[in-house]
Amino acid sequence: MVHPRSAAVACTLLSILVVGDLACRQPARREPGTTSVDPRGLNYPWSGVPRTLDGKVNLAAPAPRTLDGKPDFSGVWGMDAGPALFFISAEPAADARPRVEALLQERDENFQKDDPSILCLPEGPRFNHFLGVPKKIVQTPTLIIELSEDLSYRQIFLDDRPLPEDPIPSFMGYSVGRWEGDTLIVESTGYKDRTWLDFAGHPHSEALRLTERWRRLDVGRMEIEETFADPETYVRSVNVTVAATLVPDTDLIEFVCAENESDRPKLVGTLTRMRESYTPVKVRPELLAQYVGTYDFRFPENPTVPSMWRVTMAEGTLFLTGAPLVPVAEDRFLFGSNPVQFFKDEQGNVTHFAATFVEGDLVVRRVTEKK
Repeated sequence: MVHPRSAAVACTLLSILVVGDLACRQPARREPGTTSVDPRGLNYPWSGVPRTLDGKVNLAAPAPRTLDGKPDFSGVWGMDAGPALFFISAEPAADARPRVEALLQERDENFQKDDPSILCLPEGPRFNHFLGVPKKIVQTPTLIIELSEDLSYRQIFLDDRPLPEDPIPSFMGYSVGRWEGDTLIVESTGYKDRTWLDFAGHPHSEALRLTERWRRLDVGRMEIEETFADPETYVRSVNVTVAATLVPDTDLIEFVCAENESDRPKLVGTLTRMRESYTPVKVRPELLAQYVGTYDFRFPENPTVPSMWRVTMAEGTLFLTGAPLVPVAEDRFLFGSNPVQFFKDEQGNVTHFAATFVEGDLVVRRVTEKK
């Protein structure tokens, strides 16, 4: 029997890139913050957290602090980098432009099948970006350990040591942190150039330096501002904001990506060949405009934490999380290699879209925006 987590993450990563016939199984996660007890230990009430009268964790309560008065980041978190998960805005340096553009085109054409995660390798500098995999943070006065369900981990040293001058390149790099008031500043170097910055496949050199500013806003929210600087590859640094949501009264669910892995062999063909089965059409701008808005997407592996996906329009083209939507009908589009169809209610209002991923059709609900 396949463990519920054994192929789930690789499957979701593939789902962004290619339509297939894979069957992904996700673990059941209950409403966060309740006091129901799961015999597997996955839904056990945490002690020492503020609760409302109905027993749920009070996510709006003030941020907790350690015994030495520092903000406490401990807990299980769902981390959302928004559009940066799929595509970062980075301008290649002149010397690196031909190589970067060729790599991006090659990876797109081949469904990103050499993505480190699809190869069951650690995420590297984008470790905090994928909401589908909750992270567990364990904090001590001199060390923060960040754990992932895929059994990879990250260490952030808080003992005043400097960054190594010539670090041995590794998937997860080398990180040191220091406090500036209630903000934790984390500097990381030493990443293998084998790792990627996003699902699109933006590369980096081993000169990459990642600077993070961690802030815990309250019990339920944390924000991490990231700056990726790689002058050998890009003209200027890239900024990403990660919004983290606490997932209380639960724990990580182990999965081993390579166990019973059957996804990658099915990534055959090319994007060009796949798109030959669709005929693009021209859709009037006034029809496209009705789809513009914010949509609430839930990764099946972490369904209690929303990820807000924006549909925007520029020069007569729709974009989903920054990637263009290719129209094949008035209400149907291609998102990369994934079909997307929009739906309306009886009054003609757009209510949601269904995106066909490897898990099947995932429904993404439109958010009613306040006027």
